[in-house]
Amino acid sequence: MNMKRFLNFRSLVIAGIVSFAVVTTSCSKEEDAMIIEDAVSMQESGLKGAPASRPGSESIASIAISAGFSELVGALSYVDFELNTGLVDLFLNGKDQYTVFAPTNEAFMALYSALGVNGITDLDANLVLDVLFYHVTEGRRASNSVVPPKKDRKIETLLGQNFYVTSNGMIKAFGNEANIAAADISASNGIIHVIDAVILPDLSK
Repeated sequence: MNMKRFLNFRSLVIAGIVSFAVVTTSCSKEEDAMIIEDAVSMQESGLKGAPASRPGSESIASIAISAGFSELVGALSYVDFELNTGLVDLFLNGKDQYTVFAPTNEAFMALYSALGVNGITDLDANLVLDVLFYHVTEGRRASNSVVPPKKDRKIETLLGQNFYVTSNGMIKAFGNEANIAAADISASNGIIHVIDAVILPDLSK
């Protein structure tokens, strides 16, 4: 990896965190309602209190593709191409169970706008990989083991950094916040929770 490019991108992301937080909190109620409606139409679910359901018939990647999460799928494909990570195959055909906090297309567009880029391929693939890993945790974690009744709950991610979920379904990450717009979408190899922002880890590490 080109170290100069890495440092430039890291500075770009850190500089964009503040403006990204402003963008993601300025979404209209109508947009929020559309996100929830689209996600829940895939599978009726409650936000919290639901136990882990049986595995579904489709994989995480299949659901993401059919449900129109094109930016998330594009990010996975991008790091696969650049770094040969095999993430698309992992989430398409893998048997291990994962819980994915899946940002909507609108969430990715807000990130691009905040960073002043046109799309995911304008960003360093290694940093994109870190951000993707920050959205995944091991095992099938339904909303009853993600959203706490009171005290914030720590979620350990594949990146090795944590974020926290509040009792009202807000995710508190290192660089910004997001909301769980729809929960408990069951896949054959895990569970998907739809979120309305791309959450950012500590990229200075």
